[in-house]
Amino acid sequence: MWCWELLLPLLLIIKDVSGQWNVWIPRDISAMTNSCVVIPCTFMYPSGVRPYRGIHGIWYFGQPYPQLFPPVVFKTRTEIVHESYQGRTKLIGDLHQRNCTLLISNIGTEHSGRYYFRADLGGANIYTYPDFSELKVLDQPNIDIPEEIVADENLELTCYAPDNCPENSPEIQWMYTDYLPEPEYTSDYVEESNTAVLSSTLTFTPRPMHNGQLLGCRVYYPNTTLVYERLISLDVKYAPRSVWVNVSAEVMEGSSVTLHCEVDSNPPPRISWLFGDQELLWDTASNASLSLEDLNPSQEGIYTCVGDNGYGVMNTSMYLAVLYPPSEPVVNGSLTILEGSSISLQCSTQGNPAPTLTWLKDGELVGTITAEEVSVLELLELTPQGDGQYRCLAENEHGRASSSLNITVEYAPVLLDESKCTVVREGVQCVCMATGNPEPTIEFYLPDKNITINDTDGRYNYYTHTDGHTSTGMIKLREKGEHLGNGAVNVHCSISNIYGSESFHLELQQEKKYMMAVIVGTIGGVAVIAFIIAAVRYVGHNNKKENGNPGQDLVSKLENPALYYNTVKKDKQCLRKKVGEDGDYQPVGSMADLERQKLNYAAL
Repeated sequence: MWCWELLLPLLLIIKDVSGQWNVWIPRDISAMTNSCVVIPCTFMYPSGVRPYRGIHGIWYFGQPYPQLFPPVVFKTRTEIVHESYQGRTKLIGDLHQRNCTLLISNIGTEHSGRYYFRADLGGANIYTYPDFSELKVLDQPNIDIPEEIVADENLELTCYAPDNCPENSPEIQWMYTDYLPEPEYTSDYVEESNTAVLSSTLTFTPRPMHNGQLLGCRVYYPNTTLVYERLISLDVKYAPRSVWVNVSAEVMEGSSVTLHCEVDSNPPPRISWLFGDQELLWDTASNASLSLEDLNPSQEGIYTCVGDNGYGVMNTSMYLAVLYPPSEPVVNGSLTILEGSSISLQCSTQGNPAPTLTWLKDGELVGTITAEEVSVLELLELTPQGDGQYRCLAENEHGRASSSLNITVEYAPVLLDESKCTVVREGVQCVCMATGNPEPTIEFYLPDKNITINDTDGRYNYYTHTDGHTSTGMIKLREKGEHLGNGAVNVHCSISNIYGSESFHLELQQEKKYMMAVIVGTIGGVAVIAFIIAAVRYVGHNNKKENGNPGQDLVSKLENPALYYNTVKKDKQCLRKKVGEDGDYQPVGSMADLERQKLNYAAL
């Protein structure tokens, strides 16, 4: 290095014999604090100038104009220099050889700045060169860091240490590299413009985990206590590598919920909350929260958090379930169908969790229970018993709801077993009962008289009554009417509606029972009267034996003969009552004679 410095002025003189006032010094030079620095310098002056009393030189700091009194760094004519350079500077070049190289020892950061050289050849041949050398005094080494460090891409970091102090040469070490993946080290020595720089390059491939990691470069001078360190924090750019959101949640209808999202990336991403394709919220940050108030079932679904920082995109989704009781089920409208037809009843509802659907008919379970939002009840070949109210009940753990419909089954009239003719006091009563939908119309027909009896004919006390789908018709015949060969009442009942009509013969089902009651009642009455007469005779016979004058004793015991007669009369009335109010009581001849005989006997 120094050989080239000595040869360079000679080369310049040979190249330009005429020469001018010129100086060559490095534009930039650096050194570490407390070390030294050599500023190479070569100057020229016009060839016609003859130094007067030798060649002298002056180094200024800050500016080249003496009239502004800049700090004197070094001066050959005297040792008077600025106090900050006392004992620190030395001219190591030979001015007669046009070498103005300056050595500054034990420098500090306050010595950083521009240095100008002034040549003094005596007389008026004094010239301050405008060119300068910019000295940078460093208290730590420089590290060349790329503007952008991207994960998974090769990275080179270079640490520089100036080597402009002949007394000492630096060495470089890297610190905190234990966790780097396969680091590589290369060293280089660069000498440019008579300045030297030692460099060390660290090469590795960073990962997202290395973001924020510290790395250090240490510069030290062997055999000295001079040590300089520089620490940097890696700013590793990487695409989102994880997106965290709440786990899928279940909340009640009408409540509130907050969804959180955190994204691990560098730089911080643009976070977006999406519901389907709709963006609900966005923010540039490492996390973002979405608040949902007064939730309703329409807000149930998939919520997605998307992180995008320009280096990549990542997203994570969650499912938000809104719990609510079943809504009022939707069912068919009320139906009117013909007997034997088949229909399907549908019931649909919504609820969360999915409700169970139950079909009830008039409060009793029909069909099956399903845990779906739609239930179909198949009713095949309906009979009149299928008529009624059908209710679909929807239930889940949060409530219940139901809807009803009515099914009306229409059918042809059917005669009921209660239809018959019976004997009553006034004659014969005929009742005709039938069920059907619509309610059947009832008419009576007397074929022997060719008479039709309905609500327009009141001769036979026609009466009709309707209860639900059951119609009742009744007539009373004052006589027993026309009889068939077997003695039965000849009455026909006709039932009809829009689906059909039928005619039936009504039998006299109660006639035999009525005759038996009359016979039994008559025999019973005779037996009671006979018992009374026997008792009276027994008493009279006993009195006759005891007193010898039966007639007199009997009269004495029966002091009021009329009273005895009244007693017998009451017994006869009781007998009639036992026979039956509806029966025809006929006095028995022997009984009348017996009463008269007892009355005469009592009188005696």
